[in-house]
Amino acid sequence: MTPYHIATGMPFYTNTYLLIGQNRRAAVIDPAADAKEYLDILEKEQAQLTHILLTHGHYDHVHSAQELREKTGAKIWMNVQDAVGNRLFPFTSPDFGYTDGEDIAVDSDLVFRVIETPGHSEGSVCLLTGNLLLSGDTLFKGSMGRTDFEGGSAEKIRESLKKLCRLVPDEVHVLPGHQEFSTMKEEKAHNPYLQFEE
Repeated sequence: MTPYHIATGMPFYTNTYLLIGQNRRAAVIDPAADAKEYLDILEKEQAQLTHILLTHGHYDHVHSAQELREKTGAKIWMNVQDAVGNRLFPFTSPDFGYTDGEDIAVDSDLVFRVIETPGHSEGSVCLLTGNLLLSGDTLFKGSMGRTDFEGGSAEKIRESLKKLCRLVPDEVHVLPGHQEFSTMKEEKAHNPYLQFEE
């Protein structure tokens, strides 16, 4: 599996990812950049985009989802709770929702385990593949996602972060929707939002 990291510029500085499996089947996570950026990589790698996986429905994470679907035939996954159709949640037509704990197979070496993590938005998920956690806006290096937007909940994101601590091994690399990369070990040790009293 070959991962690509694409970062958008101002004003949102969103991290977005393109992962390509050994049989040249690919998935885009949170297509915040222009479609051409992904299409150019896919052409260079002679890969086929089959999956567009949205960690949540905020506008700074879904920018080119529809265009990529139209140009590649890829299917889009997003929880229906985020398919609201307003300025914050503009995208309304996923092909599939998520089921907590399900595996989404893109290629023989590229399978995503879905971890539903409401709190930043009602439909937020994290996606675990190999030693990579695509954490969307749930978990950041040293921080967590905002909960003051529509559908946000401080109580729910706290439970979601506890869930990540239970399910995700220490050696896994955390690839968030914004800011710097980290590891679960580092976050469990130093992130103040992951310090839970027994």
